[in-house]
Amino acid sequence: MDKQTVVVLFGGRSSEHSISSATAGGVLGAIDRDRYTVIPVGITREGAFVLEDDDPAKFPLDAEHLPEVVDNGTRVLWPEPGGDRTLRVVRADGGLENLGEIDVVLPILHGTHGEDGTIQGYFDTLEVPYAGGGVLDSALCMDKHFMKIALEAAGIAVAPSVTVRRREWDQDAAPARARAAELGLPLFVKPARAGSSVGVSKVATLDELDAAMAVAFAEDDKVLIETGVSGREIEVAVLEGADGVRASLPGEIVLTSRGFYDFEGKYLGGDGVDVVCPADLTDEEIAAIQDVGVRAFESVDGRGLARVDMFLTPAGDLVVNELNTMPGFTPISMFPKCWVASGLSYGDLITELIEAGLRR
Repeated sequence: MDKQTVVVLFGGRSSEHSISSATAGGVLGAIDRDRYTVIPVGITREGAFVLEDDDPAKFPLDAEHLPEVVDNGTRVLWPEPGGDRTLRVVRADGGLENLGEIDVVLPILHGTHGEDGTIQGYFDTLEVPYAGGGVLDSALCMDKHFMKIALEAAGIAVAPSVTVRRREWDQDAAPARARAAELGLPLFVKPARAGSSVGVSKVATLDELDAAMAVAFAEDDKVLIETGVSGREIEVAVLEGADGVRASLPGEIVLTSRGFYDFEGKYLGGDGVDVVCPADLTDEEIAAIQDVGVRAFESVDGRGLARVDMFLTPAGDLVVNELNTMPGFTPISMFPKCWVASGLSYGDLITELIEAGLRR
């Protein structure tokens, strides 16, 4: 059969630029080259679309030197709506080159300007099919405040929290401190619209709250102060396939000496955390977790994929922490690990995502 052309889009303007670039290294190395022609397009930290090298080794997950998209002087020109979907590039010397017609974009972007509905809306405007989340589910899940509202409306348990905006904190922080104190300790302070645990702090005493707020406000002007939930940290991968939505075997984040599952633990293989999949659970617990995962996905009008993170409390309750509409695909990331444990290889997982995008 004729190959279809996939644009693998990565990098971006968010603080998660390097993780997206490292994910690209994994995807470029695993995508089915017999089935797809691949065009790698990077987004620099400044927001320029550049034609990248089709070389997985250029984007390794290396804690000492995280990869990034560097401006090489090229500029990618996207197709206009109603046209033939021809992708073009202006070379560094000013020459214009046609790269051929594209069939679908695979955006593996994390954080703002990539996982928040903006790039999805851009491709909807251009009438270019794309894999992964759509505008609504991406925007909802990028904002933890509104994500909680959607989950609660669907009858799904979430951790109690208060939302604080920078303006009210700067004008008079006392009321926010009082509301935080009512939640009890420990607390987690999170930017409302950031991922990969960037800007997240655990607060053991109220004396630590102001410093944690400063860290979170450096990422966003809206911050959540959330009750710490006692329980096992469970994650389940959700995938939208041709036959409907299904959930993987759940995995578990086991903290041995780390205070919480932070950026280093998630992506750099830091000590003090084990990523276990499948988790040691009963059949009844697995079924309940998968059910909550699918219900959470559907409550935000999920499309493509999501990783649903939740706590399994000692009482057996499930409390959803968040949905991630473009979870990490690095070699130590939970999303691909859960699907591999469920019998779906990394390469086949990428194929399913692409095919779901092509069906739109």
